[in-house]
Amino acid sequence: MKAFHVKHYDVAVIGGGHAGAEAADAAARRGARTALITPDLGRIGEMSCNPAIGGVGKGHLVREIDALGGVMGLAADAAGIQFRLLNRRKGPAVRGPRAQCDRQLYRIAVQRRLAAREGLDLIAGEAIDLDLDRVDRIVVRLADDTTFVAGAVVLTTGTFLRGCIHIGEESFSAGRIGEKASVRLADRIAEMDLPLGRLKTGTPPRLDGRSIDFSQTVSQPGDDAPELFSQLSEGVAVRQVDCHISRTTEQTHEVIRTNLHRSAVYGEQVVGVGPRYCPSIEDKVVRFEDRTSHQIFLEPEGLDDDTVYPNGISTSLPKEIQASFVATIPGLESVRILQPGYAIEYDFVDPRSLSIDLAARVCARLFLAGQINGTTGYEEAAAQGLVAGTNAAALALGLPTLNLGRDQAYAGVLVDDLTRSGASEPYRMFTSRAEYRLMLRCDNADQRLTPLGRELGLVGDHRWEVFERKTSDLRHGKMQLERLTATATELRGAGISAAQDGCERSAWALMGRSDVDDAALESVWPEVRLIDDAVLEQLQIDARYAQYEERQRRDAESLRRSEAQPLPPDIDYSALSGLSGELREKLDAARPSNLGQASRIEGMTPAALTLLLIHAKRKRDAA
Repeated sequence: MKAFHVKHYDVAVIGGGHAGAEAADAAARRGARTALITPDLGRIGEMSCNPAIGGVGKGHLVREIDALGGVMGLAADAAGIQFRLLNRRKGPAVRGPRAQCDRQLYRIAVQRRLAAREGLDLIAGEAIDLDLDRVDRIVVRLADDTTFVAGAVVLTTGTFLRGCIHIGEESFSAGRIGEKASVRLADRIAEMDLPLGRLKTGTPPRLDGRSIDFSQTVSQPGDDAPELFSQLSEGVAVRQVDCHISRTTEQTHEVIRTNLHRSAVYGEQVVGVGPRYCPSIEDKVVRFEDRTSHQIFLEPEGLDDDTVYPNGISTSLPKEIQASFVATIPGLESVRILQPGYAIEYDFVDPRSLSIDLAARVCARLFLAGQINGTTGYEEAAAQGLVAGTNAAALALGLPTLNLGRDQAYAGVLVDDLTRSGASEPYRMFTSRAEYRLMLRCDNADQRLTPLGRELGLVGDHRWEVFERKTSDLRHGKMQLERLTATATELRGAGISAAQDGCERSAWALMGRSDVDDAALESVWPEVRLIDDAVLEQLQIDARYAQYEERQRRDAESLRRSEAQPLPPDIDYSALSGLSGELREKLDAARPSNLGQASRIEGMTPAALTLLLIHAKRKRDAA
């Protein structure tokens, strides 16, 4: 008979993926005695899908995680083998830093961070049962009968809850390739009155880079001046490499069309809903039948790893069909497939059953984060993990909670979207989801969130010193620019338009104009060259967005006051232009009595709420 051991913690985190790593580190940073429990300690921080971090929207989340003292940004910088700033030609609000990473280096960076974290124990084991009956704690039981008692538990199970992999007609139980699914824990969660659903995601075949003819592809180098994620990173850590681009062909599409009936998804073995914004190659061929080709990014998985990730051809076709269609792609004619692509289906919990702090309403001591809440992507999982871990520690230790508003952070948008609207498909972050995105830029994540992180005990001394130094540099730089003034005549002499109104303009005021660049400023005030380049760039962005930020702050405050705004019971939603047909139907069925109730209808958008608010005010004024 096995011995029955009981261990006590403030917080227990179940799962060692991106959500689990952030949750455990955040809880421990707040001073909670924390356990991270996962079957294989060597796979903590595993990049189970594409070997990249960031992108548009996702990069915003990573910067916010870093601003609050998290793990992901530092790990991505340590493992980045190519850095690119997406949307560089667009405004700073929608630019997205992205890093191609070495899988092994990323995993090592995460594991080193967690191993060094004071108050955090890493425990190998499979959690199979949770006892929620006690008022002041949760009991966690492992498969080997080891038992833990914790003041709060964070569940970050990823795709493991009753996970099932599909490759053509072949299906088998797995959490991801090579790892068994979590069935007993899934059964236990089903008994907790938590509403469950089924989702799916997919991955492409992995290719042997030594068998790729890169001369038939287009090289895609990284940026000459890499944009890193973390304020603490001092520069690129490892050798940089190129990615490559190829495209599918008509022949590729024909192979896929001919064999659609053998795809797991189109053969109806899979019932879970997949991500609309990251479709399989089968979906692309069917949905975009007029397209003759689709772009494929050939992404290296590491500096000492010949594996290549072909981003863009996720598939659940049989292995032999995958080999056939891959061979029709330029550069891949003789490629060797190291691992077939597959679809994976798994259980998730409807996040509308969670409160805004990511605690389950059926048990305030149980927190959920990551794909278990219906999201897709490392970054979305990590952001939830940080919120859930922070709040689990708050509950266990009696500390303030972290509740981010939609006007404070993309992480706030993410949590609000999930808990208010749920996830009818795997949720992915986009800049378009944030109505206050002009305020929530990648460049100012630390200015927005690091003081809050320091207040909550998430931000350590070194990070705080770096932040204070940057804040001081920005403050002094702005003061210098405000002191530099010139008359309209002097400005016109430098080619800068200015009204002859007798007023002098400061360099700071002019910096907010899109038609005034650094060269123009320096021609009037050579002293501008003395300001550090990074400081000057940040000040320029701050100046140009200042008026928009103030306007959005007023809008956010107005919306908060308006949530109690009553909606007339006789609104004819079908006649409201600007609403989608889907929202008209849902509003007509729900007949919300106020704006707050309307906001909790699935699929409701901030723009639609603003439209309802305007309509309600017009009806009230007309009455």
